[in-house]
Amino acid sequence: MAAALGPGAFFVLILLLLSPPPLRAEELAAEPADTRDAARVRSAPAPVTDVARLCVCDLLVAQCDVNCCCDPDCSPEDFSLFTTCSVPVVTGDSHLCSQKAAVYSLDVEANPPERIFKLIDQVNPSIFCIHATNYKQALYLKSPEIPTPENFDQLLEKYGGSSFRAEPDSWDLDTDVQNPPEANETSRYEYGLPVQTEDAFLRLPSPVVSSWCSDANPAGFLVNQATKCIRSVSVEKCDSIQALSMLFYINSSILAVPKSSQMVNITVQSIVVQSVNGMRTLLSSSDVLRLPMVLDELCINAVLGVNYHITHTDTGEIIEAAAAFVLGAISKEAISIEQSFEISFTQENTQPVPLSGNPGYVVGLPVRAGFQPPGSGIIQSSNKHSQLTILQSTSTQDCLAAQGARAPVLFGYNMISGCKLRITAAMECQPLAQTLLDVLKGQSFPEFVASFGNSQAQDVLDWVPITQLHISEQSPCQIPVSLGIEVKWTKYGSLVNPQARIVNVTATITTSTLKQLPSGRERIIPVTSSVVFTDISSPAEPSYKAWPTIDIKLPFDFFYPFV
Repeated sequence: MAAALGPGAFFVLILLLLSPPPLRAEELAAEPADTRDAARVRSAPAPVTDVARLCVCDLLVAQCDVNCCCDPDCSPEDFSLFTTCSVPVVTGDSHLCSQKAAVYSLDVEANPPERIFKLIDQVNPSIFCIHATNYKQALYLKSPEIPTPENFDQLLEKYGGSSFRAEPDSWDLDTDVQNPPEANETSRYEYGLPVQTEDAFLRLPSPVVSSWCSDANPAGFLVNQATKCIRSVSVEKCDSIQALSMLFYINSSILAVPKSSQMVNITVQSIVVQSVNGMRTLLSSSDVLRLPMVLDELCINAVLGVNYHITHTDTGEIIEAAAAFVLGAISKEAISIEQSFEISFTQENTQPVPLSGNPGYVVGLPVRAGFQPPGSGIIQSSNKHSQLTILQSTSTQDCLAAQGARAPVLFGYNMISGCKLRITAAMECQPLAQTLLDVLKGQSFPEFVASFGNSQAQDVLDWVPITQLHISEQSPCQIPVSLGIEVKWTKYGSLVNPQARIVNVTATITTSTLKQLPSGRERIIPVTSSVVFTDISSPAEPSYKAWPTIDIKLPFDFFYPFV
């Protein structure tokens, strides 16, 4: 006889009937394992901001803003009076690789005109974008940990160094793979990193607070520096002052790459000896190490200057290091001396080219110039220091004798030079015109000028082409009589520290008509070259103009309860 079923049994039966059937093994296998893992690990959270409800031009409370197509207070009648959408696209975080975007527009062909709203998926074209906002700590402001006597040592150990890691463990998508111990250590020098030696770093003494030398200044990789400072000396103890000895600057080998065992010894490139009266003599041999010593109440062989030259590869490895010394004599009356230090870097298999600024041009330094052969980068001019040059005036003022004499164009300096040409009846027009053109422009007039003082030859876009113009008359014989170069430059970057940048260069050749002279007659014509620098920087606007003004009518209760 069957037992009677209570109400609880019916409730359990209903739950069993309503529950979904379990998945079969083949259905579980149909979903790839990597898809399930990707959905679990890399799934991005829901967007924080709903762009459909976001409206940046909604300024009035409970009123329709003119031409604000996303204003929820506007009615279709209001939209029909709009002329345009002041904010056509509304997006959330612009750093995301993919996100929703609300697009607003007006259909002016409709009668009456109406607003069109679309919600689209917008893709960020930048390669530096955020794929998924899986760092939850960035979605809210975390209160900083306050140092206390209990946690001070822990915070000092974590944040007291020159650098520290702030990334949480939750950033690692694959927690099973651990980073090797040397994963974060660089295997090459990068710009600005201290040049390491076997004991510490390469010293480049410099003044810190006062003009006195401090030996704690490290030389930075690829950072060309030149310093001068004052060193306290005593002639009686000069042989025991380390900073006066050559060994102090070359006794430590340089590491080829950071944290490596490969060493590069510093060789002595040259030694110049300076007498008490300032006369300098270059020694024929630099193999002998000269140490400071006291002789006839003088301290001789004291280091007055050191010039380091570092050669590196294109991968950031130091392969050679040399030092050029200036040694001098110090009289017993001297209580201090001035020392000068300099360091420069050169990539192997390249010729060092002096810069004219870093990055902007420095007034008084040469304007750098070059050529661009088809299909290659900039080849800098073959003249001294790859400069833009003009005709150099001579004492004789003879143009034919001045051929080949050039003067560099110095940034910011307006210049003019010239010579005189004696023309006789026997001179032919075409050879004379070509000779004068060579006098004005030189043997190889450049095609490009560096826009910055430190523009590299491989960066073609950092070079400005020289526009060449010719002003001539209609006559059978024309000879060039003047070359005018106009350099237009602007202040680039911050107003606090603007950098001079060349934006345009124009070279204008002016010709004159040469009339046939009677036999036995002569004529003297002046030939001139000039350079003019023009500042085309826009004047700085007052700071109050930087704030936009909004011409709107405030609601009547905006200042409530104040009047």
